[in-house]
Amino acid sequence: MMAISAMALVLGGAVILVGSLFLTRQLIVQLPHCLLRSYWFLMLVLVCVFIVGYLGYAWVSANSHTQPLDLIVPGVFFLGACFVWLTSHLSLQTAVTVMQISLLEQENISDPLTLVFNRRYLDRHLSEECARARRFNLPLSVLLLDIDHFKRINDTFGHPAGDQVLAAFAGLVKQQLREPDIVTRYGGEEFMVIATQTPRQGAVDLAERLRTTVESQRFSLHNVAGGTAKISLTCSIGVASFGNEIDHAEKLILAADENMYRAKHQGRNRICADPPSATGAPSPELRFSLE
Repeated sequence: MMAISAMALVLGGAVILVGSLFLTRQLIVQLPHCLLRSYWFLMLVLVCVFIVGYLGYAWVSANSHTQPLDLIVPGVFFLGACFVWLTSHLSLQTAVTVMQISLLEQENISDPLTLVFNRRYLDRHLSEECARARRFNLPLSVLLLDIDHFKRINDTFGHPAGDQVLAAFAGLVKQQLREPDIVTRYGGEEFMVIATQTPRQGAVDLAERLRTTVESQRFSLHNVAGGTAKISLTCSIGVASFGNEIDHAEKLILAADENMYRAKHQGRNRICADPPSATGAPSPELRFSLE
């Protein structure tokens, strides 16, 4: 009877360890390629070694358990297997929960159409950057970009085509930025760039680079019939920089907004900064070709 109980404990522990192998494998799949992932691969190998050890012990000690005290070692084997399984299970659940929280956080701060940050993140992040600029006397600028004649795209090609343009425009702007800078969807066809540690002239240079890049780009649109249209776009950009009078996030956004509308009124496809300056040529009509 003691021998049967001992074997049941050891072999039961081996089965539990096999179950922990599957849990550990699922956990490894959830992890990115990093050092932590390598550690869990090592854990996988150790569990395999444990299983071999359990089976070896069961083979060698099959008939050597005759007293109640002989169940101590098999009992420790069984509890050890339970501990390994519980550790793997809790680690997997923790990893899944962290990923879900991260996904929810990303959805909370991202615009689902353009995949850039949304207005909620803009308000929070810009306030933090303004506080940092004020505390450490760092330069900070924002650029507010508005796609010229965007309504014509929706009227001519439909709203799905307009969505394609917004996503492509956001991606193009993002490609032109430095790693510390971020682009957010301010609303509608308006996007705001937060250029950290960037003085006014640097922001104007960045705005001009963005303006010329957009102007030279051909944007492809696809319709439900399978046709393709290529259009040229321009954008108007308002630039504002953190300073004596513009000393907080709301004022910075307001100044950029006023400058952007001034660029619109002056002919579009241009930059307006504070103090007033303008570069760029008057905006051409929306051009497109069907292919």
